[in-house]
Amino acid sequence: MSARTTKPHEIVERALELSRSDGCVVIADEHSSADLRWAGNALTTNGVTRGRTLTVIATVDGAQGTASGVVSRSAVTADELEPLVRAAEAAARGAGPAEDAQPLVTGVDPSPEFTEAPAETTSAVFADFAPALGEAFARARTGGRELYGFANHEMVSTYLGTSTGLRLRHDQPNGTLEVNAKSPDRTRSAWAGRSTRDFKDVDPAALDAELAVRLGWAERRLELPAGRYETLLPPTAVADLLIYQLWSASGRDAAEGRTVFSRPGGGTRVGERLTELPLTLRSDPNEPGLESAPFVIAHSSGGDQSVFDNGLPLSATDWVREGELHRLTTSRHSAGLTGLPTAPAVDNLILDGGEDRSLEEMVAATDHRGPCLLLTCLWYIREVDPATLLLTGLTRDGVYLVENGEVTGEVNNFRFNESPVDLLGRAAEAGRTEKTLPREWSDWFTRAAMPALRIPDFNMSSVSRGV
Repeated sequence: MSARTTKPHEIVERALELSRSDGCVVIADEHSSADLRWAGNALTTNGVTRGRTLTVIATVDGAQGTASGVVSRSAVTADELEPLVRAAEAAARGAGPAEDAQPLVTGVDPSPEFTEAPAETTSAVFADFAPALGEAFARARTGGRELYGFANHEMVSTYLGTSTGLRLRHDQPNGTLEVNAKSPDRTRSAWAGRSTRDFKDVDPAALDAELAVRLGWAERRLELPAGRYETLLPPTAVADLLIYQLWSASGRDAAEGRTVFSRPGGGTRVGERLTELPLTLRSDPNEPGLESAPFVIAHSSGGDQSVFDNGLPLSATDWVREGELHRLTTSRHSAGLTGLPTAPAVDNLILDGGEDRSLEEMVAATDHRGPCLLLTCLWYIREVDPATLLLTGLTRDGVYLVENGEVTGEVNNFRFNESPVDLLGRAAEAGRTEKTLPREWSDWFTRAAMPALRIPDFNMSSVSRGV
């Protein structure tokens, strides 16, 4: 039995057979990826990779409670499988009782495709995209632009088996496209990104045309001081901010008084209105085009994620419903501690409820009340204060001045200091929800759909000299 010839479901079954612990969860992740990279209007590298990671979670009952041990390894062979299982059991026996211990999940119907071969990606995923990219290179060259960027497609087939009888499987495709256009002297730069499941819905020519417009805007350069400005946040920037908000929406942390979602005097802010706009922030594993795992896949415990919840079904969840805080993330354990409903995180995020208006229409509707800024994206986002969820970060690859409904030039970059919770409360307008790629978090979170937001007083705390 080699790492590549053994079928994933077989290695899961064999690991469960070898288990001597009171409970056992085995997760086999079969992953493949294909990528293209380019610079200066020419392809530079491409490649395909494949691999497997096996995670064994052993649980051991004791007089003081149930302990858990987790061991993960790559490319496990037949000779290494039993030592891996024994290592997880030894880790469990050497650990104290797990605070998040719960009975392993039962009663979930098996996935019909559990015994089928894993899905894989290959360079064929770029069959239509690559020629179109070559045509975009030619147009950019003619137009005096240089294109840089990369395209990556991944497929992860996850097989989850437990000693309580669960046999679940999920195939997760994930594609990202990022393109930078630069002027030959490198003084002007613009960025565009897309999230895709299969590269059939991305158009390099359209991205190049969008970037050409932005580089044209940057031919007129103005300097603005730090301050509060009316600002149009594009969907990618909204996604980066609200993903961090979701990551910070721990029910337990809120109940313990440690986050922006803690109620003064005790409890949480669930039920409070966060914005007067009728916005709903939600996740749904069955969202068309943003499909994600319909059950919990937890390789480790921490925060409101628990290895004991592996296989727990996930459903559509409203985190903010029509402006009111509706749910915070919880495991079964933290739900029991806080009295909140069980609500594990889902691997996508959607904000809707805005007007049916594109970002371009929102630009055109900007009047002469004062300077308005149009951002491209945010970068290097870091938390400053968890009690208010104050974040700091930088603008990047284009901040544009909007006057009388038109973009009239590019201004300098800024450092910002803002809380996404406060931004929702101050937002004056939300546009049309559209699928977007979060730039800052694209290595970890890609399935998002957001509207543009108009913020009347976005805090640009200092000037940044980055491009």
